[in-house]
Amino acid sequence: MATTKTASKKTAVKKSTAGKTAGTSSQKSRSNSTSSSGQEQYSSLLEKLFTDMLKDMYWAEQHLVEALTEMQDAATTPELQDAFEDHIFATQKHAKRLEKVFSLLGKEAEAKTCEAMEGLTKEAKTVIQETKEGTMTRDAGLIISAQKVEHYEIACYGSLVQLARTMGHEEAARILEKTLWEEEDTDLLLTDIAESEVNPLADDEDAEEGGESEEEEEEEM
Repeated sequence: MATTKTASKKTAVKKSTAGKTAGTSSQKSRSNSTSSSGQEQYSSLLEKLFTDMLKDMYWAEQHLVEALTEMQDAATTPELQDAFEDHIFATQKHAKRLEKVFSLLGKEAEAKTCEAMEGLTKEAKTVIQETKEGTMTRDAGLIISAQKVEHYEIACYGSLVQLARTMGHEEAARILEKTLWEEEDTDLLLTDIAESEVNPLADDEDAEEGGESEEEEEEEM
């Protein structure tokens, strides 16, 4: 009788082990099918939000290079033209930094249309169309447009730095913080150019001074 009970226990143990093994295999199979579906894997919803914001900013920085070039061409003040040129180089560097952050996260750098940046740069184009070429008023409008962009980027990079730290991505946070500081410096530079030169000169311009706006030129043609 003792032999029979022992054999039964061994059989039960084998069945239990087999069941666990089958369950583990099934879980692995489900996990593998999810990872091979082409969808990105995230450890948390916060990481997904963080990654989506990175994609937004990656698109924004790439898009901004072209917009800043147009703004530089439209500017009159040499100091403002130089500021835009410096910002173009900085923006290209910022995009490279974002690629490094993606790499640290083990992800491919990917851009997702940033509707906010798209709207801000569209507004800058409108400023160019509605102001007269060669006037300080146009430069004042360009500075305002550029600072709207800066303030948006400062808000985004500030948030990205904090999210990175919350999730323990310290190196990514340090990289993003460098960009944050540079965006803040650019904003201060634009304020200095506006207050020291552009705004006072724009205030002295009569409504009829300067060349015609691009919009008016198109109407005459």
